[in-house]
Amino acid sequence: MDHKKQPTHKPIKSASKPLILITNDDGIYAPGIKHLWQVLNQFADCYVVAPSLEQSAVSLSITIRQPLLIEKVEWVGLHAKTWSVNGTPADCVKLALHSILPERPTLVVSGINRGSNAGRNVLYSGTVAGAIEGVMHDIPGIAFSALDLVSPSCSAVAQPITTIIDYVLAHSLPQGTLLNVNFPKDTEKGIKGLRLAKQGCQYWQENIERRYHPAEHTSYYWLGAQLAAYEEEKDSDVSYLEEGYATVVPIKIIDLTNQSYLKNHAHAFTNISK
Repeated sequence: MDHKKQPTHKPIKSASKPLILITNDDGIYAPGIKHLWQVLNQFADCYVVAPSLEQSAVSLSITIRQPLLIEKVEWVGLHAKTWSVNGTPADCVKLALHSILPERPTLVVSGINRGSNAGRNVLYSGTVAGAIEGVMHDIPGIAFSALDLVSPSCSAVAQPITTIIDYVLAHSLPQGTLLNVNFPKDTEKGIKGLRLAKQGCQYWQENIERRYHPAEHTSYYWLGAQLAAYEEEKDSDVSYLEEGYATVVPIKIIDLTNQSYLKNHAHAFTNISK
């Protein structure tokens, strides 16, 4: 086991307000991102750079085979600094850091996503990818998602969001680490509290439906989506969410090496290559 002390993100130098970059994967006009801005704008200088169209489940993909356009947009009734990009969440963060923001942000915050990003859904999530892209640039990241896929109550999660952001601003995250936050269903009834948790096993499983084109007489398919159920550990995000808690999972993304496999099999691979 590596017992070296993990480096942390550099703490913020003196500033009256932290500069926060907000993105998402549901698109620039999604209710969740507007609510996130309304919460964070009370204490931060917020810039919003998000996809022009929904980009759910695109993970950390980037656009390299077509040009990207940055467009200044307006949210009616809100004095927000908002831009759209015809690309993915990762594209948005890259362009924001390179061409939009006046300086390096304090945080990259993504969400509020409509639908669960608990468990292994982090591997598919465009919302989480927005935060990951920040971490790739050594900027702390937080992703927020609500389990209610139909009509999540954004107003009910304002206080937990503020609490988590305040904590991260006061306590530096380890380098290469982001926080994946999920809110339970029925938040209008109240959230029991926050729980720092391990990542569960749940993920969006395929639910394939075959259909036929009426004119072309060819088959096409909808992958669909349904959550694959597992027997989860009690201290996982999936289990806590079922109990009505909001969950915070620290995700480490810089080094994904399986150190145990590397240690136990390095010699064998050296020999078989001779």
